[in-house]
Amino acid sequence: MVATKIFFGTGTSQEPNARGLSRKHIIEGLMASLKRLQLRYVDVVHAHRPDPTVPIFETVWAFDYLVRNGHALYWGTSEWSAQQIQEAVTVAGTNLLIPPMVEQPQYSLLHRERFEVEYEPIFKNLGYGSTIWSPLKGGLLTGKYNDGIPAGSRLEVNKEYLKHLVAGLQTEEGRLEIEKVKKLTQLAEDKLGCTVGQLALAWAASNKRVSTVILGATKPEQLRENFGALKIIDKLTPEIKEEIEAIVDNAPTHPSTWGR
Repeated sequence: MVATKIFFGTGTSQEPNARGLSRKHIIEGLMASLKRLQLRYVDVVHAHRPDPTVPIFETVWAFDYLVRNGHALYWGTSEWSAQQIQEAVTVAGTNLLIPPMVEQPQYSLLHRERFEVEYEPIFKNLGYGSTIWSPLKGGLLTGKYNDGIPAGSRLEVNKEYLKHLVAGLQTEEGRLEIEKVKKLTQLAEDKLGCTVGQLALAWAASNKRVSTVILGATKPEQLRENFGALKIIDKLTPEIKEEIEAIVDNAPTHPSTWGR
């Protein structure tokens, strides 16, 4: 499957239509992407962020055009709120346009609230799919940062671009997350015979609301290790999941339905 995203544009152009979700940029952006990919169409094209400066009808209309003309099989969203997704689906239904079908949100053992609470009605009522990103939280859930930032790592090589992540490791919350990763590492090795990264990927993939897990490997050996998570999914018994929950201690609170 091949997917691409539209919003921020490429290069250094400051032209007003070089970014965002106007009809012009959406169509021109995908055409340029297809040219770079040397493809006739992509399987999915995502609206990489919501664009409050453009009427939602215009955005939905543009993506409908791309799908109807065979440039993409489906279109989806990325980091949209549940309300924005519902609005796009409603506009599409009202105007006989093709609605978005999938969201690309961040989701991991250490980042759960939005996916598990806010998006739940979208998954349940619309059958919306998901392609989650950062399931290892920028590499934190591999254990590589347990004792600092190693040379050659992503946070060391791209420390200026990822300075917010580097700074996050120095906070009280960051130090607490490192301690959680250390405990998860012990659990993975003792109970599952796997790495903590494989445990984290298997945990994310085992969620019925997760359609696809996006991997961010930079080396072949990392990719091979990631694929090993597939063998761990069936080992995540209710008892093991309870132990995981006890360690991370961050299960989101769902709003009360008052008995309904």
